[in-house]
Amino acid sequence: MTSNKLLQDLLARVAQGEVEPAAALEQLVEALRAQPYADLGFARVDHHRAIRQGFPEVVLGLGKTPPQIAAIANEIVGRGSTLLVTRTTREAYDAVAALVPRAIYHAEAGIIALRQQDVAPGKGTIVVASAGTSDQPVAEEAALTAELMGNTVERIYDVGVAGLHRLLGERQRLAAARVIVVVAGMEGALPSVVSGLVGVPVIAVPTSVGYGASFGGIAALLGMLNSCASGVAVVNIDNGFGAANIASLINHL
Repeated sequence: MTSNKLLQDLLARVAQGEVEPAAALEQLVEALRAQPYADLGFARVDHHRAIRQGFPEVVLGLGKTPPQIAAIANEIVGRGSTLLVTRTTREAYDAVAALVPRAIYHAEAGIIALRQQDVAPGKGTIVVASAGTSDQPVAEEAALTAELMGNTVERIYDVGVAGLHRLLGERQRLAAARVIVVVAGMEGALPSVVSGLVGVPVIAVPTSVGYGASFGGIAALLGMLNSCASGVAVVNIDNGFGAANIASLINHL
């Protein structure tokens, strides 16, 4: 049972009169004194992340070996928490699957995931829009992350400014969103256009897609940072996970 579930059950029992407040306080103090992380030698898995931030620790696969990712994943799942590994590979998934057979590999997004506990649903819909098919892996990282965090997600892909009619044909779905994540490479113009059409927060994700003068996404990043449209916030290059996390926080307010 996760730490969040334990706390929810304890509070419910207090509300129903099954546990006295003083006894509940003792249990709560004991739970919080328990080791908040597991030391694996090469990593310290934070088991109190969900208590502090509402979602378990997320594992960045970059720079970690498949056996390291598998050991961390096994520790997270063993505590009953939802597993999310980003920027990972098929080789890492094979190692994880040996210990956590129920884990799922989303190849396009480079994500290993396993939902184990319920999370509070978001208040509305998060729309993830991408400029081109080449931007879709980053967009899928954002969409899958947002879904694991309890949000309803709609995908609107391949609606870049080179064919503006494609985007305008989706105005109704854009207008119905509570927050929008916009993923684009090249010159990174799409978030400005989207923000000019809606009255909700737009989180812009520059991607490293583009020819040489895009400098691996820096051109898109600078274009988004200099957006003339109000309501645009920008995350780092290719950071679909970060954009989804912020969108989820907004959608849960």
